[in-house]
Amino acid sequence: MTERPTRRRRKLFEREAELVTVDGALEQLGGTGTGAGGALLAFSGPAGLGKTTLLAEVRRRALARDCTLLAARGGEQEQSQPFHVARQLIQPHLAGRPEEELRAALGSWYSIVGPALGLCAPEQGAPPDPQGLRDGLDWVLTHLTVQRAPVALVLDDAHWADPESLSWLAAFAPRAEHLPLLLVVAYRPEELPAHADAFRTLPGRAGHRPLALAPLTEAAVSTLVREAVGDHADDAFCREAWAVTTGNPFEAVELTAKVRDKGLDPTSASAPLLRDLAAAQRGSGLVARFERLGPSTVRFGWACAVLGTAIPQELAARVAGLGPEEAAGATARLRDARILSGAGEAPDAGLEFVHPLIATALYRSIPDALRVALHGQAAVAVVDAGLGSSAAARHLLETHPENDPWVVRTLRTAAAENLRAGAPEAARRQLARALREPPDFGERAAVLYELGCASLLTEPANTVNHLRAALAEPFDDPALRQGIVIRLAQVLAHSDRLADASDSLAREIPYTRDVRARLRLQSEQFMWDAFDAVEPDSPARSRRLARLADRLTGRDLTERYVIGLRAWDACLRGEPVEVVLHHAVRALGTEFSWAHEDRGFEVPVLAAMVHMYADRPGRAEELFEAGTAEFERHGWRGAHLSFAYSLRAYIRYRRGRLAAAEELARAGLRLAERVGRGTPVHWYAIAILATTLLARGRVEEAWELAREHGFGESFPAAVVFPDAQTVYAELLLARGQAKAAVAELEAVDRRLSPRGIRNPSWCPWQLHLARAAAEEDPDRARALAADAIRRARAFGAPSGIGQALRVAAEVAPPGERPALLTEAVSLLSESPAGYELALALAALGTELGDAGLLARAVVTARECGADGLVASLGGAGGGGGAGGDGGDGARADGLTEEELRVALQAVRDDPAARARDLSVVYRKLGTDRAGLEEALEAYAQAH
Repeated sequence: MTERPTRRRRKLFEREAELVTVDGALEQLGGTGTGAGGALLAFSGPAGLGKTTLLAEVRRRALARDCTLLAARGGEQEQSQPFHVARQLIQPHLAGRPEEELRAALGSWYSIVGPALGLCAPEQGAPPDPQGLRDGLDWVLTHLTVQRAPVALVLDDAHWADPESLSWLAAFAPRAEHLPLLLVVAYRPEELPAHADAFRTLPGRAGHRPLALAPLTEAAVSTLVREAVGDHADDAFCREAWAVTTGNPFEAVELTAKVRDKGLDPTSASAPLLRDLAAAQRGSGLVARFERLGPSTVRFGWACAVLGTAIPQELAARVAGLGPEEAAGATARLRDARILSGAGEAPDAGLEFVHPLIATALYRSIPDALRVALHGQAAVAVVDAGLGSSAAARHLLETHPENDPWVVRTLRTAAAENLRAGAPEAARRQLARALREPPDFGERAAVLYELGCASLLTEPANTVNHLRAALAEPFDDPALRQGIVIRLAQVLAHSDRLADASDSLAREIPYTRDVRARLRLQSEQFMWDAFDAVEPDSPARSRRLARLADRLTGRDLTERYVIGLRAWDACLRGEPVEVVLHHAVRALGTEFSWAHEDRGFEVPVLAAMVHMYADRPGRAEELFEAGTAEFERHGWRGAHLSFAYSLRAYIRYRRGRLAAAEELARAGLRLAERVGRGTPVHWYAIAILATTLLARGRVEEAWELAREHGFGESFPAAVVFPDAQTVYAELLLARGQAKAAVAELEAVDRRLSPRGIRNPSWCPWQLHLARAAAEEDPDRARALAADAIRRARAFGAPSGIGQALRVAAEVAPPGERPALLTEAVSLLSESPAGYELALALAALGTELGDAGLLARAVVTARECGADGLVASLGGAGGGGGAGGDGGDGARADGLTEEELRVALQAVRDDPAARARDLSVVYRKLGTDRAGLEEALEAYAQAH
């Protein structure tokens, strides 16, 4: 057996400028001054320009400076294998650890990132979404960088990296400058995918990137030739070597090696022979030279080309159909011919092609039928070698359909693994290929269903087709049929086709024999009908839902979902708060997961929001905090987390905590932007942020937000909250466009009233319409406000009644205003609606000319973050807090001297009395217990 040669370090020619940049970045990486930090370096150039050699030198210099090295290389054959590059980078630094240690290292990301990196098997349950997985990879790389700083991450042939890894790294790249991380990539510019454009354009400390590699000059090629064959090589010979290689470093090195091997005299007389020698290094010439190595060596080389990079010799031998001795001989001949080399210094590192150009040429030279057969053999070989179905799947994608059940089974297994690992696009490709095999007659519906699940996020239109095709298949599996119907309704609903979603369920319900299965389908239909803004017969649906829910006991999740929908419907229709909360509590039970694998999160969200509208925002926030944590544990960091942040912002808005609401709303919008504009989650984020900005007094900023995102140009077919069209009308009204606001709000009336949705605590469109119409038609405005008060009283939430009374006072004759506002202030003082209380206090204080009330209004508004209201009141009452004096016996914190004295004495005498006896004080102060204690302490120190 031929002894394996060690890999020699290649000399770099005319790369001094690039290496100066590398050294500068490494120096900066290890520094401690203000200029210390990471960087991104990108080297680009066509094939053969020396990118791989340059990156090898980068790795050597990084190791010489005691950097932790993370290295990977994209492979033309491995592009369809998700996270192939990410695994190369991270797996070596974490693999081999005991599970307990690995769990400790990855923390809460273990079950999310572990499967993608090949560190653990996917767990049962809902898979992470792609954004959640990218966030997890961000965390792992950041954590690894901080722990093992400084770190050099080197990615060669980035243009061939798998899409999942490349899109992640491109998005992560800007962080490099804020970490002790040097991120170096090399790629062919004409082959870099669009989702990696950050490597072309990202600005940074290095400034001029990417750094384009230039061909070698004639002088450099001459030096290279003379170092290889002797100083006696004459100028004409060297000049011709440069001309025939066009200064391509790879071709120049290979040419000089052939000159040396053939003993060619490096003189002008031999120069004409160089063109033929150079042609033998590329394309058909390379293939012809390869084919002269003999049948067994050719077959082994083809097997290596099919397998890709870091090829185990035993695996290549099996694919080629060679024994160990034949494989060893073929390996030696391919090394001698400068076609193969070792992939690394370790004896088991595997084989590598000397250059990707060689691998590509050899792969493309394989006859079509044989190439397909070799991929089929490779799939079997990798499974038998224990490398798993996912490794086999990339080979099966290259084979022709042959009605082989093993192929279908392997592809389905690989797709399930990739879907649970957060790579739905890879799963989609594999299942589409399984469908072409084709699957057995009774298996086709299951494959179509799995394909629909895999393409749900990326190809909703195709998903609908797949699922409808699955339903058309003859199969006898009720559970599968139910799953298909539910998934079909889900994708239709998420495509803003709620009526179609309901119809698909309605068609199936009469033919579902099992009572529990039928109830599950009914619950799904009730849910999508509830979200359909143009549902044709909403009152009848509400009656059916009430009859059904009122006789259910909540014994399982399906019943509790129906009861939760009943609570939401009762809230929209304005049934008494007690009824609404009764059903909401029944729905929640002891546990109500937001992340069931086969259910949406809509009903848990609705059950939580019911508490907010019923003036129980603390309970709503508790539920949202639990749901948000569950989303994060599952790696759901796209639409799900955006919804959670945005709706939590809305709860904060309703509580009058506007600064916190704005912060959460902006976080929700950032996540929604990653999901995509025009999606339901985007509507929620914009509506809630715009509402919050209006409350803070930043009208033009809210308007610009709406304009930037096309908010108001059209409205979704789904019910959203706050109602998008109503929010848009609020924007118009805030800008003085009353007539336009009236038109929008009348449209809201036509949309919601026929459905029986008239609870002003849910959507105060009547109150906004009353304000908009007041100048032109005061009688209509007062009638609208009076009706809103009646409905708000029927619902019974103090915040809703108080808001309706405040607006009614705004449009009422002057003599009626004080009584309306006095009741509004009284009710709102007992409610959690701090911002509404500030508005009512301001209105009543202005109406009565009461400085004390105005002082309370200012302090309450300031504590809410309602800066516009504070400014409009001229900052009356001074700086706020427990020390200022509002005049007329009132204090700037909204409490009288007597109230403060009593509160302070209660705290001193009986700490346990705080929650029981001081609830009114909390509300008057517009703060929480900690804020009250701070106010009391300040008061105690001042007195």
